[in-house]
Amino acid sequence: MSSFSKESFSLEFFPPRDQAGRERLLSTAKQLQIINPSYVSVTFGAGGSTREGTAETVRLFSRMGYEAAPHLSCIGADRDSICQILDAYRAEGVKRLVALRGDLPSGMGVVSSDLRHASDLVKLVREHSGDWFHIEVAAYPEMHPQAQGFEQDIEHFVQKVRAGADSAITQYFFNPDAYFSFVDSVRAKGVDIPIVPGIMPITNHTQLVRFSQMCGAEIPRWIRLRLAEFGDDRQSIRQFGTEVVTRLCQELIDNGAPGIHFYTLNNAEATLSIWENLSY
Repeated sequence: MSSFSKESFSLEFFPPRDQAGRERLLSTAKQLQIINPSYVSVTFGAGGSTREGTAETVRLFSRMGYEAAPHLSCIGADRDSICQILDAYRAEGVKRLVALRGDLPSGMGVVSSDLRHASDLVKLVREHSGDWFHIEVAAYPEMHPQAQGFEQDIEHFVQKVRAGADSAITQYFFNPDAYFSFVDSVRAKGVDIPIVPGIMPITNHTQLVRFSQMCGAEIPRWIRLRLAEFGDDRQSIRQFGTEVVTRLCQELIDNGAPGIHFYTLNNAEATLSIWENLSY
């Protein structure tokens, strides 16, 4: 029996790069208020390239009445800078973080910091800030693209939980069996935190292929063939994508997923269409 409720939705946004992007983000955030998400997360660029943008976007969402959770990555960062960020967020009343390893900035070679893994960051947050922050971490139902194997990847996830993570958000996927198998595997190792499926709406074939190659998400063959068949027919792609992702979300909800985390890409239409089609 699912414990799903209307409070089980959350949303991800990225910091806008210019004024036009800020206006689009504001418009999207206002349209998505109807979902009443439990929180919204704000992404963080490699090596802190959007650190100020993340903080400003968190403040923007807070003023709109959202609980905002900034992404925080540790690769290429030192402990003092991370602690300064934690103190600044705490002073602003931020209560939730998404703790990630992150990616090395382009051109960066050897990293001298001992913060090499997300588990190191989670441990530092707990040591520095106690239980002030609710810590989200990432999960990879289809395996992290840099992992040597599933068992290693499962163990890395378990280490993040043991370091103090409160809940997890998955990389997006289109095969629900991958999610349920991952959850069963970590439950068998004593992990009992909520693991929320991350969901990517399908709106653009080329963009989806590019994102999936970067993050290691598998696009099932039948979906790839249908999207290729649509060519440049964006309306058909959106309609098909809404149907496919709605069915995925419904299956997840019906089989006990504790929530749904939408990767909005700062657009409201696709996420709203899926949300409106769901029953829970």
